Amino acid sequence: MKALVYHGPGRIAWEDRPMPVLREPTDVLVKISKTTLCGTDLAILKGGIRTVQPGRIIGHEATARIVEVGSGVTDFRVGDHVIVPCTTSCGRCPACRKGLFSSCDRGGWLIGNTIDGVQAEFACIPCADTSLHRIPAGMDEEAALMLADIIPTGLEVGVQKAEVSLGDTVAVLGAGPVGLATIIAAQFYGPSEIIAIDLDANRLEAAKRLGATTVIDNSDGGALAKVMAMTGGRGVDVVIEVVGSPATFDLAQRIIGAGGRMANIGIFSKSVEMHNDILWLRNITLRMGVVNANTVPVLLKMIQAGKLDPRGLISHRFPLGEIEHAYELFKNAAREQAMKIVLSADDSAPPTEAIDEQVVQYVVGRIMSVLREG
Repeated sequence: MKALVYHGPGRIAWEDRPMPVLREPTDVLVKISKTTLCGTDLAILKGGIRTVQPGRIIGHEATARIVEVGSGVTDFRVGDHVIVPCTTSCGRCPACRKGLFSSCDRGGWLIGNTIDGVQAEFACIPCADTSLHRIPAGMDEEAALMLADIIPTGLEVGVQKAEVSLGDTVAVLGAGPVGLATIIAAQFYGPSEIIAIDLDANRLEAAKRLGATTVIDNSDGGALAKVMAMTGGRGVDVVIEVVGSPATFDLAQRIIGAGGRMANIGIFSKSVEMHNDILWLRNITLRMGVVNANTVPVLLKMIQAGKLDPRGLISHRFPLGEIEHAYELFKNAAREQAMKIVLSADDSAPPTEAIDEQVVQYVVGRIMSVLREG
């Protein structure tokens, strides 16, 4: 099969790799239908995530069709059309029992990190029964793909951790894809103001289109003064930091008001300064974490009810075989006006019940191998 392989900082290649096989009885093998790129993938490409070693197939968001199930899988069968979320979980360990699936003893963020990922033609997915989600019949697959990571991240790590509530003034620092997903999710909770802050005019325009009430171009460094003027010097109720840079984290601390809640989504490659001398009198709450993907079922219902359409986040579409070109474009996202890039394994996905010839050949080969070993 073909897969995108990380070969060290700055080096990836779309190349031949052996077909994956089931490792545990609770695994499934899937044929990737659609996948997408993430800012975390760019962090990997820069060498910024040490757990990702050269030789790893990367990618952690996909929709797919199951082509083989392990003997311990009870809730899924061959042919099921599923969302493969970025986080897998066993459902039984102490962290899972608290709903902290990203801290699972046997799971968490493994896919495209410490095990091979989904920017490939096929992938092995662990803990299938407690990790995968069926795509409802008739649902647009691109909309479902946005629930593999980006919308749950904006909702869970941003909006819910910051406890956005009715009437709040919310500042979102960073209007990239995750920031835009956060703006979409914040509207579920009825804030009075959603302020998007970024350096890029195109992304700010997208933020306004997707629900921001105010946008601030911080290319002149004037965001602090503008936010404080808007709020009468009091600061905002909620800050959601999405970029993961010292500058945005500093700004977040300076614009948060008394009793404010700050959520940190951005991935930091090194430690940043906490201004305790500013914050301690303000009684603020700071929370951070990794997406658990436990909101996917309710988000599927929201799409079905017509209350959520995340396809507005998609800017580009390519065949899966053009993934290296997609990375070049994504690395220059501001210039290319790129948000979410969808990569499809084929131009027209077959019906859920259909299994293509490549899958049939693989399954027959596996059966013959088992018979020979027996």
